[in-house]
Amino acid sequence: MLAPQTVGILGGMGPAAGADFVRLFVDACARLLRAHGQVVGDQAFPEHWLAQVPVPDRSGALESSESGAHQPLEPMLQALGRLAALGSRAVAIACNTAHAWHGTLQARFPQVEVLHVAREVSAHLAAQGVRGAALMATEGTYRVGLYAQAMADAGIACHLPLDEERRLLMRGIYDGVKAGDMALARSCFSRVALQLAHRHGPVAIVMGCTEIPLGLQGAAGTEGLDLLDPAQVLASALAARAYRGAPGHPP
Repeated sequence: MLAPQTVGILGGMGPAAGADFVRLFVDACARLLRAHGQVVGDQAFPEHWLAQVPVPDRSGALESSESGAHQPLEPMLQALGRLAALGSRAVAIACNTAHAWHGTLQARFPQVEVLHVAREVSAHLAAQGVRGAALMATEGTYRVGLYAQAMADAGIACHLPLDEERRLLMRGIYDGVKAGDMALARSCFSRVALQLAHRHGPVAIVMGCTEIPLGLQGAAGTEGLDLLDPAQVLASALAARAYRGAPGHPP
């Protein structure tokens, strides 16, 4: 049997989210193997590389058009180049906001399929018949309309938080998860999630920043919410690319 193809993960934004994405990817590979009657063992998993590199803040960079060390594109290009040199045929970016530079990354490395998280999530929701979803994300993600455009293309209404709720999300991301204060993160994220559910009803709530699922897990009062982790969807998409074309695996 041919080995599955090599894939890569562009992480470091922040490191905990990149490390957690590897776990999600391995879990997705195991599910795919079992679904196709394959033995789950060490040798069945694809070669995959994690580029855990320091990348300047994406939301902050989107507030300024000036060039300089505060811009994240060059470090991402360098990391993607390393992943390509290692043989990665597909790459997932373990940061939602970083997809604002997706077009440039894909254009510079046409030999690598750079997955687009918002498009993968929108396709996943559309396949389930979802017609509306609420989005928890960073200011940068809102500013570039990353999910709003992808959901609109899929025929899905995208419900956005109010300004005060956005500030709470940013506090939970930066002062909470990134600073290691998970109690603060849970408080901020759960408040916004519950307010979105109250305002929009039983819609899917997309946790459109890789820090949000890390801080929202186990938060009191959120048990009945329909929370969707884009990282899980993206990890499943990367696993599907890894096994594409290998005998005994999905085409």
